[in-house]
Amino acid sequence: MSNSISSDEARHLTFESIKQTNGEDDFWLARELAPALSYPHWRNFLQVIEKAKISCERSGHKPQDHFDEVIKMVSVGSGANRPVSDYRLSRYACYLIVQNGDPSKPVIANGQTYFAIQTRRQELHDKKTFGGLSEDQQRLMLRGELMRHNKALSAAARVAGVTTTVDYAVFQDHGYKGLYGGLSNKDLHARKRLRKSQKILDHMGSIELAANLFRATQTEDKLRRDGVSGKQMANQTHFDVGRKVRDTIRELGGMMPEALPTPNTSIQQIERAQKRLAGKNRASEKAD
Repeated sequence: MSNSISSDEARHLTFESIKQTNGEDDFWLARELAPALSYPHWRNFLQVIEKAKISCERSGHKPQDHFDEVIKMVSVGSGANRPVSDYRLSRYACYLIVQNGDPSKPVIANGQTYFAIQTRRQELHDKKTFGGLSEDQQRLMLRGELMRHNKALSAAARVAGVTTTVDYAVFQDHGYKGLYGGLSNKDLHARKRLRKSQKILDHMGSIELAANLFRATQTEDKLRRDGVSGKQMANQTHFDVGRKVRDTIRELGGMMPEALPTPNTSIQQIERAQKRLAGKNRASEKAD
C-alpha cells in the first residue's frame, strides 16, 4: 500500500504545520500563511488582510481580537536585523482571509475548506465535550443547530430572490442534490422509507447531520458574502456548496451521506424518551 499523500492533504498538513499555540489558543503568523496561500508578495497579501478585517467588523466582531499586529526582527544579512510588521491571526481571521482571497488560486479553495471545518469544530466547543455525548445527544444538538441555521439560510435566500414556498423548496433541493450526488429530497425520502409528512433531517445520524449543517452554514455565508442575486444563481450556489462538501468528504475518505445508515429512532422519539427520563428523575428526587 502506498504511503504517499495527495496534494490536497499536503496543503492541509501545511496549514497544520505552521499553526502555533500560546498554550490556550491556536494562531497563525500572517507572513507564514501568505506563501502557504500562494501569495509571494507581502503587499498583495496585506490587501487581503484589510478586506478580511472589514468582513470581521461587519460580522460583529472586533478586528483587533483576531488580527493582532506585532513587530518582529528579521535578518537582512551581515548580522544585521530590521523590524517588520506581522499579524498574529486567529483561526477565524484565517477563515476570513481565505474567504476574501483570490478564488483563482486552487490553494484558496482548499484553505476555505480547511479553516471552515476547523472553525466549525471550535464553534461546537472542544472535541472532548462533543465527543463525550452519546449518539442521540449529538443528533439532538446538531439537529437544533441545523434548525437555527436553516432559518438564517432562508433569510439569506430570500434576500437573493428566493421568495415563495415553492422557490425555497427548489432551492433546498439543489443543496441536497449537490451533497447527495444528484438525489433530491423526494429521492432521500424514498431511500429512508419515510412518510411524506416526515422530515429527512429528523432521520439522520450525527455524521449526516453534521454534513448538512456544514452545507447550510457555508451556503448562507456565500450567499451574503457574494451578494448573490436571482433564484437561478441562489440555486446554483446551494448546489455548488453541497457538491464541495461532498468532494471534501470523498477526499477525507468518508462514507457518502446517502450510504450512511438511517437511525432506528427519529429526533422526536429521542426527545420524548428524554422527557420521560427527566420526569422519572424529578419524581425520584421528590420521593427522596
